[in-house]
Amino acid sequence: MEAGADTLQKALRINLDPRWYGTVAEIGAGQEVARWFFRAGGAAGTIAKTISAYDMAVSDAVYGKSQRYVSMGRLQAMLDHEYQLNLERLDEHRGDDNAFFAFADTVVARSYEGGNECHGWMGVKFQSHQHDEASQIIVHVRMLDAEASLQQEALGVVGVNLLHGAFFHHHEPEVLLESLLDRLTTGRIEIDMIQLTGIEFRSVDNRVMALKLVQLGLSGAAMFGPDRQVLQPSEVLRKKAILVERGSFRPPTVVNIDMLACARERFEEDLRVTDREVLILTELTMANLMADAGKVDRRDFLARADLLAACGMTVLISDYIAYHRLAAYLAWRTDGPIGMVMGVPSLIDQFDESNHADLPGGILESFGRLFKNDLRLYVYPMLRDGEVTTVQNLQVGKDLQPLYDYLNQRGSFVDLDNYTPDYLPILSRDVLRRIAAGTTDWEQMVPAEVAELIKQRSFFDYSQP
Repeated sequence: MEAGADTLQKALRINLDPRWYGTVAEIGAGQEVARWFFRAGGAAGTIAKTISAYDMAVSDAVYGKSQRYVSMGRLQAMLDHEYQLNLERLDEHRGDDNAFFAFADTVVARSYEGGNECHGWMGVKFQSHQHDEASQIIVHVRMLDAEASLQQEALGVVGVNLLHGAFFHHHEPEVLLESLLDRLTTGRIEIDMIQLTGIEFRSVDNRVMALKLVQLGLSGAAMFGPDRQVLQPSEVLRKKAILVERGSFRPPTVVNIDMLACARERFEEDLRVTDREVLILTELTMANLMADAGKVDRRDFLARADLLAACGMTVLISDYIAYHRLAAYLAWRTDGPIGMVMGVPSLIDQFDESNHADLPGGILESFGRLFKNDLRLYVYPMLRDGEVTTVQNLQVGKDLQPLYDYLNQRGSFVDLDNYTPDYLPILSRDVLRRIAAGTTDWEQMVPAEVAELIKQRSFFDYSQP
């Protein structure tokens, strides 16, 4: 069946395939996935049980207590419980003929009063063959329709797409990912996390899947931690004070690390940060990751991801080239203060009016959006022609200097005067050139763990001198 196939046809294909047999468990928006299989006909060959443990007390009795009902933890408890029940109750007399599955979702759709966050967790734990070990797919979805009925409809479609993808495309995970929004649009559903685990996905790097989410436009951003595990951004960002550095990190240098360390010291002096957990992010934009012909060099991406992980960094991949769009994304997910770390060259770029031509209000609208929540830019000095340029002595275009001075006086720019002077001459492109040239002097320009990993894995054309 081709990608983009009708939802009812997908449900019918599953119903008519004698292999798949299992449970559909749904909390929060009715039985939106299960009803597709009953509508399609032949569901007796697929559905062993459907359940909607809508009441919290009932849900707790079945799956155990949970601090948050719409969470990955609750979803995992549902999947584990229902899958294990299928094995215990059905394996003896159906195990030779059927591959078992448990599908679950826990969601919160638009409430009667409105204004609430509309999102959910959805997953399937399944055997790809009879008596096989389990594989699992978990996704986090955001419902963007204005009406609850439309959100419920979209959830049902995504659920059928997920089951169809798991059963028929588990051997080609990128096709599976692309099929999740069949018969939908990104204006209705956003998927900002996917995690594939188990025997069928043992060769899958979920960081590549996170990258693919953003590349396909299924989400504006994706995130993974230093342990390489994909993260759900809203859960990680919630209530945090966030400090983010945008860069190429090709490779991460001692300058990148010093920028974050200096910025964190100044950030924590802000009274708004008091009693807040500080989250440090390193951000890569899709534009930065694009290689020739508009394609992402995945080996290069994973090299950068591994090097940032070696530095203990949480990585955010985003499709937000404009800083104000990144600021809006973060501000929507936390009520804490936000700081952006950049060098003087990036600040100079912000005063190039051509970089804001897409907005009707140009540079003024761009800065208005960027600073509206009292966001601050933490700016690291630059060495130019032997002179150190800082926030305090930077000169921009004559017409824009009054705007620069105003923003500086209001505290929008924080001068990182606690920098390490010896690091100022170091540039990533110079480090790359030295690595490829086979010299060893570059090793002092990057953190020790970065140097070791580059040499171990021959990143960036490194060869043993």
